[in-house]
Amino acid sequence: WQLAGLDAPQTVTTAYTLSLDTPENMGTAARQNAQRPLLKIKLAGDGDLERVAAIRHNAPDSTLIVDANEGWSAAQVEPFPPELAQLGVAMIEQPLPAAADAVLAEVEHPVPLCADESCHTSNDVDALAARYEVLNIKLDKTGGLTEALALKEKACQVGIDFMVGCMVGTSLAM
Repeated sequence: WQLAGLDAPQTVTTAYTLSLDTPENMGTAARQNAQRPLLKIKLAGDGDLERVAAIRHNAPDSTLIVDANEGWSAAQVEPFPPELAQLGVAMIEQPLPAAADAVLAEVEHPVPLCADESCHTSNDVDALAARYEVLNIKLDKTGGLTEALALKEKACQVGIDFMVGCMVGTSLAM
C-alpha cells in the first residue's frame, strides 16, 4: 500500500460465498453462516428465487448479494430483480453473459447490477456505465495492481461503485 501511494489498509467486510446447490442445502449453509454480515450466493437461473428465499429464511440478518455467473436468460432479467428486492437482495452480479449484456441498459432493475465477467480493464468502464451500477475489480482480470487502480479511478470518475473480488488465487496474491 505504501509503494502504491495508497492509504493504510483498514478492516473491510468480506462476502462469504454460498456455493450453488439445492434450495434446501443452501438454506442449511445459510443457517450455519447466519452470523456473517454479508453472504454472496452463487446462482444459475432456474430455481434461483427458491434458493434465495431459503437463504433469506435461514439468515434473516445477513446482507445478501447474488452472483448469477452469466447464468440468466434475458427473459429472467426483467422479473428476477423485483422478486430479489423483496427478499432483501442488495446487489446482483453478472446476470447475463458478457457478450449479451447490452440489454441491461434498457431494463428497469430495483437492485443494483454489478459487472464481473464484463469488466476487465479501465477501457471497459465507459460501455459498462449504462448497464451497471457496480464493478467487480479483480487483479486476475486487470493484469495487476496498476490497472486495477486505474479501473477503480475511472469507475469513481463516472459514478460507478466497485467491489474487489478474487478468482482462484492465494491470499498473498490478493
